Amino acid sequence: MADKDKKSNNFNMPLLAVAPMMDWTDRHCRYLHRLMSRRALLYTEMVTAPALVRGGAVHLLEYGPEEHPVALQLGGSDPRELAEAARLGALAGYDEINLNVGCPSDRVQSGTFGAVLMKDPGLVAECCAAMIAAQPVEVTVKCRIGVDEQDPEEILPEFLARVGATGVERFTIHARKAWLQGLSPKENRAIPPLDHALVLRMKGVFPGLHLSVNGGVESLDQARGFLEAGLDGVMVGRAAYHQPADILCAADRVIFGEDGPDSTPEGAVRAMLPYIARHLESGGRLHQVTRHMLGLFAGRPGARAWRRILSEGASRPGAGPELVEAALAQVAPGVVAAQAQG
Repeated sequence: MADKDKKSNNFNMPLLAVAPMMDWTDRHCRYLHRLMSRRALLYTEMVTAPALVRGGAVHLLEYGPEEHPVALQLGGSDPRELAEAARLGALAGYDEINLNVGCPSDRVQSGTFGAVLMKDPGLVAECCAAMIAAQPVEVTVKCRIGVDEQDPEEILPEFLARVGATGVERFTIHARKAWLQGLSPKENRAIPPLDHALVLRMKGVFPGLHLSVNGGVESLDQARGFLEAGLDGVMVGRAAYHQPADILCAADRVIFGEDGPDSTPEGAVRAMLPYIARHLESGGRLHQVTRHMLGLFAGRPGARAWRRILSEGASRPGAGPELVEAALAQVAPGVVAAQAQG
């Protein structure tokens, strides 16, 4: 687990973030993403406050120091419990503690947290105030523009005003409603129409808040467009997972203005090999890491062979780094061979 003194000095400008995604943004995924971008803000999967506080599952807070800047996303609705969970996150050295007010899954609703909290901005404000008072790390909120029959034009500014009054200064807004009944979590990520314009208007209403947009962002050019339009940050979800090289390899240059050269997916794979070896030595399985790497070469010659070799072979007993190297050899072999020799 990392210490606070190892935090990134670049964290004061979270222009681009990779969204917290259940079953996807685990520590292996974050390690891979960090190899491609030094600057993008990474998030954990949602960790529930009851699991940490009542269940004692502090192992869920484990991460590597190379992941900074990295944020912990918490789920919950009990202010005292969230305050204790936030304190544990701060002790673990996270750069940010984020409250989930956007997830629409049935499991989350049954715990009275996630997107259902959009219906009770007063409770969200109480939770955030408790989290802020309990520890020194910045508390942020990820929310929707509304749920069910709510009018986003009315509910979103009220939500931002009430929660912002507690001291929360950064919000990431998924620019879709969540329908808590009738749509699955997957459908809630695609069917409700996007309203990016509303998020942009909120920046005009709340110029002192740091507002990031999430939802439907599929390219760096699109992300840069939102920043140029006046938003403070952009969060990318599925595109950053399924085509990570397209989003992350040029992010430090395109979004953060750093000098090149850009990172490459081939370079990321080679840098993952020692990590994979350590994971296997500690008793892990290859597929636990490589499942996050399947989209690295999306759209490239050899991408199908890369995915097939890893998908079919990584779960087999004894599978190791040599399988990854065999898969890599199928992707633009001439380029890969030249890089290996260099």
